[in-house]
Amino acid sequence: MYRKLNTPLLDEVTVQLKAGDLILLSGEIYTARDEAHKRMVEALDREEMLPFEIKNSIIYYVGPCPPRPGQVVGSCGPTTSGRMDKYAPRLIELGLKGMIGKGARSEEVVESMKKHKAIYFTAVGGAGALLAQRVKKVEVVAYEDLGPEAIYKFTVEDFPLIVTIDCYGNNLYEIEREKYRER
Repeated sequence: MYRKLNTPLLDEVTVQLKAGDLILLSGEIYTARDEAHKRMVEALDREEMLPFEIKNSIIYYVGPCPPRPGQVVGSCGPTTSGRMDKYAPRLIELGLKGMIGKGARSEEVVESMKKHKAIYFTAVGGAGALLAQRVKKVEVVAYEDLGPEAIYKFTVEDFPLIVTIDCYGNNLYEIEREKYRER
């Protein structure tokens, strides 16, 4: 059974989520991949403001494809999250509450999530065309020169996700692997 969530993502919600929970997310999320993360951290190093309010936000690790006529966005499946691991703890410390991607996260990211009550969600890889149907509005926020890797604001409705690592450090990848071994 899916649990419906809306953005912004607040601590009182993150503390209730458990690894394995199925989520339908609605509201505004931001997209960013490697180069956008690098630019955000460089801006912070220069003591500049980020291009969007990071507190209680969710970043989706995706480089969306251009839309076909009549579409809001093209295919928008998740990218591998590990490439953002060197940047994520700094953003989590500033209030980032959720990340959406696929694949494992580093221990440093998980420890930062536990400390700051953040969540890692997985979107199903290979389902980018289906996920695009849940995106209702798209606007460029920053770094337009990066093309699909720019920061976009997506307005999503019932965007399907799985809580993969909760704010207590419970990791669905590890939990399920252990269940498999026990069988």
